[in-house]
Amino acid sequence: MGMKRFVLGVGIGVAAAIYITRKSNSNQIQPEKALKLVKQNLAEKYNISGAWIHMIPEALEKDNLAYTVYRGGITTMTTNDDSIQYEFTVDAKTGDVLELVTN
Repeated sequence: MGMKRFVLGVGIGVAAAIYITRKSNSNQIQPEKALKLVKQNLAEKYNISGAWIHMIPEALEKDNLAYTVYRGGITTMTTNDDSIQYEFTVDAKTGDVLELVTN
């Protein structure tokens, strides 16, 4: 019984070490934080009524530069109560909006 517990403990320790190593090597911000930053940056200019973001980052090359990005969208309200939808691309490392286009 003692050997089984030892092997189980080693297995759990190895799994935890792998998980922590992968998390610490990832210098990307969480998608929820990226969405929050986008909303904060765009709230100065737009009346945001809704927003969403893809949870899985993807690769993008823009102007011969490689980025890891999240894609998402926001819905804004005009003064006439019309809604306008925008799609955005945000840098997964910095939270900077790289593209904002109407849908």
